[in-house]
Amino acid sequence: MSDKFSRRDFLKLAGVGAATTAVLTGCGPASRYVKREPYLQMPEYNYNGLSTFYATTCRECAAGCGLVVRTMQGRALKTEGNANNPLNLGKTCARGQATLHGLYNPNRVRGPIKHSRGDRLYETAADPFNDDFNDSEANMNWDDATQAVADVLKKYQPGEIAFLLGMAPDHLFDLVADLASATGINAPVRFGALSMFESRATLSQAAENLFGESGLPFFDVGGAQAVFSFGANFLETWLSPVSYTRGYAGLRQALTKMRGTLVQFESRMSSTAGKADEWLPIRPGTEAMVALAIGRLVSEKRGGTIPRAFADVEPADAAAASGIALETLEHLAETFASSGAPLAIPGGAALGQSNGLAVAEAVLALNALADNFGKPGGVFFSALAPNQASYQRPASAREMQEFVQKMADGKIKALFVHGVNPAFELPASLDFKNALKNVEQVISFATFPDETAVEADYVFPDHHGLESWGYQRVTTGSAQPVLSGAQPVVSPYYDTRATADVLITAAQLAGGNFASALPFKDEVEFIKSKVSNLMGEADGYFSAPDADTFMAYFQQYGGWWKTSDGRSTPNSAEALNRDLSGAESEFTGAGEFFFIPFVSPTLAEAGANKPWLQELPDPTTTVMWNTWVEMNPATALELGIEDDDVIRITSDAGVLEAPVYRYPAIRPDTIAMPFGQGHTAYGRYAENRGVNPVDLIGQHFNEAGDLAFAGMKVKIEKTGRKQLLSRLESIMGVYGVGLGQE
Repeated sequence: MSDKFSRRDFLKLAGVGAATTAVLTGCGPASRYVKREPYLQMPEYNYNGLSTFYATTCRECAAGCGLVVRTMQGRALKTEGNANNPLNLGKTCARGQATLHGLYNPNRVRGPIKHSRGDRLYETAADPFNDDFNDSEANMNWDDATQAVADVLKKYQPGEIAFLLGMAPDHLFDLVADLASATGINAPVRFGALSMFESRATLSQAAENLFGESGLPFFDVGGAQAVFSFGANFLETWLSPVSYTRGYAGLRQALTKMRGTLVQFESRMSSTAGKADEWLPIRPGTEAMVALAIGRLVSEKRGGTIPRAFADVEPADAAAASGIALETLEHLAETFASSGAPLAIPGGAALGQSNGLAVAEAVLALNALADNFGKPGGVFFSALAPNQASYQRPASAREMQEFVQKMADGKIKALFVHGVNPAFELPASLDFKNALKNVEQVISFATFPDETAVEADYVFPDHHGLESWGYQRVTTGSAQPVLSGAQPVVSPYYDTRATADVLITAAQLAGGNFASALPFKDEVEFIKSKVSNLMGEADGYFSAPDADTFMAYFQQYGGWWKTSDGRSTPNSAEALNRDLSGAESEFTGAGEFFFIPFVSPTLAEAGANKPWLQELPDPTTTVMWNTWVEMNPATALELGIEDDDVIRITSDAGVLEAPVYRYPAIRPDTIAMPFGQGHTAYGRYAENRGVNPVDLIGQHFNEAGDLAFAGMKVKIEKTGRKQLLSRLESIMGVYGVGLGQE
């Protein structure tokens, strides 16, 4: 403990009785006053050789998975899933396991910085492992930093101030939303590259069009017997992959012990397609037509009147356009019709096209035909989090385009950025960097020196997620309403400060409406004000007699959730009585190859600065530490291209060069590239490694406003250079290179 607080004081502040017990396994409100000191004399609640465990929430994406972190002598050693959390039930993905690499990353921003835009936050050393590269250039103290924020709040008109936030954490979004509501500043905008590639706006808009209610659909994969997935890569990166992976396990061994069937429609084989019983390499842009054709064939097999939704499609035409044989479509229709619990899922690249909304509606209509709404193995509306009134989706790409245009027009004078890296995550065609030049004050709260922080006037680093308080709403993946809780599992390692604390203090300094909007002593008091009302909720996982005890339990268990099913049933009464479009997608560009960018299942949008994730082989190609272009071997042979040949890819928005990986599980007319590399900043492990495929994407959107990221055609040409890709498989690979040679 610090000199200010003894163990007795610590327990007094934390509460007595049951609350005291909880504090010892969850930092407790008083822990925010504890300072990091050398362990020359161990605190009374720590023992040599024994571990202390803390429940918290993973911040590597916005899914909200619960974690339990093992610590020893003040250091976090290992993360595992929280077995109590209904979302992940003790499981984690690779990114959750690697979160410690962010905590201990040598290139964290270590204190508040004021610097010139475009300048590096750290000097590049000739040897990247030289200690000079580690030195923070912090040149401010936190009193000056909070005063700078207060000055910005007072200097500009409310309509000239904007907050751009990432998908997590939710307590910070709530704090800024309350501040905006009370003061008239712009409501916070949320965005993340994952939400862009998931096409969340398209999915929720399709649900509203068909069912008359806006929400995020929940697909009960675990209860289904036949799953038809149109582009939804739910085992890697889509929506809530840990939860859907658990669902997949249920599909393969259901309670009936009948092994379920998975059919994947996508132009390249992802891990989800690799685990499917049947992979259909569908021609991009024809997904809506195929879904409607299957619906018509199923209706014909059942007899009676063909529903209006499927009446205008000809299965033979769908077969010819998609490249899927008519006999195969008939076989798939038989599988869907004969299954006791069929389920169809739209997502990913299938929605990231100009006709993405039509695709989502066509696939959801298959579920209406199966009459599976609100039934095991069917479609639901996801349960809202315990303190959530309605589903709030992140900004679509079109809305981000409008936001960037406001910046370019000088309508935004002050921009605060937290939890998102738009200079990297947004397509270069949106010209975010140039628009930023017309913003007078840019303040970043980045934990790491990312591309957006480099373009900011100030960098006031937030704590790492494992050093932070907060909560995260679970938007999908759990039948129960879940609010995942976060607490520090270690004391902050550097001179960082919680962004919520910075804003609360700055609001008090600014005075007036700002001070009255955030009348809290600190972040923990704000969080307590937001979750203490849950004490009176029925069906809670735990209850408590008072607010202090409730907060102690909230930390000990890693959040609060109901024990009852909170999902709702969509109204499908008119879903089949609509005219649904089966028109093919329109593609931009004059090239001959479809270009499919996909999210790296190991790196995603923010994992490139973690060496363990860089070293983790891609599950389908085994490539590490770089960007590659997937190309069918037959196409490569025709063009005289070999593995590791660097090719130039040209779209109507940009040009990139990357080495080829000959991948047999992709259509000959399609090339694909992972998103996750291509950083120009972000620390030693990420910087100047690979390329960013979003630089090839133009400003093209579907009807729901989502980016048509899979709606391009590109040209390719050889550069005459080679770049050897690091990969786990031997050079012999799947092609027998070198086989039989001396």
